[in-house]
Amino acid sequence: MVRTVDPEKHAAKRRAILDAAAGCFARDGFEKTSTADICRAAGISSGSLFHYFPTKRAVFVAIFETDNADNEEILAAAAELADPWEGVLAVVERMTSALTLPGVVRLILEAGAQAARDPEFAELIRRSDDRMRAGLAGLVDHGARTGRFSPVLSPADTGNWIVALVDALLSRASLDPGLDAEHERAVLRILLEKILCPGA
Repeated sequence: MVRTVDPEKHAAKRRAILDAAAGCFARDGFEKTSTADICRAAGISSGSLFHYFPTKRAVFVAIFETDNADNEEILAAAAELADPWEGVLAVVERMTSALTLPGVVRLILEAGAQAARDPEFAELIRRSDDRMRAGLAGLVDHGARTGRFSPVLSPADTGNWIVALVDALLSRASLDPGLDAEHERAVLRILLEKILCPGA
C-alpha cells in the first residue's frame, strides 16, 4: 500500500523546519550551525530533517527561496492595487518587516556573508534583488503614467534607490539594537513621498 502525503501537512512541516533553522542561523551563523542544532530547534529527528532537505546548505537556501516566493506574492498583489502609492507602501512594509525582528536582520547579514563564499547562493540573492527593484520600478512607472507620481528619477532609478534606502536601514538596525523601527519607517515614508511626489 502506497502511503499518501498530505500536501498541506507536508508544506506546514517544511515551513516549521525552515523557521526553526532560520533562528539557528541567525543566532550562530551558517558555519557554526549544525544539522543537530536544527533538529533540536525543530523538535525532529535527523531522519525527518533529511527527508525534507538533503544538506544543511539546502535548508539555508530554502529559507531564502521561500522568502523570495513570499516577495513575489507581495509584488503581484501590489501591482493589482488601484493606487500605486499603496502598492509601494505594501512592498516597503514587507521589506522593512525585519526591523521588528532582530533575528531576521542577523539572518540577512548572514546571507550576505554566505553569498560571498557561495556563488550559486549569491546568484539567488541577486535575482531576488533584481526582481524587487523591477517590481518597484513597475509600480513607479504605473504611478507616473497615471499622474499619481511625478518622480524626480526614472522608474528604474527610483526602484533602485528605494531598495538602497531599505538596505541602509536594515544595516543600521544590525548595528543599533535600540533602533526605533516605527519611527524609522515613518521617516522612510516621508522620504518616499518626496522622491515620488516632490511637489506634494
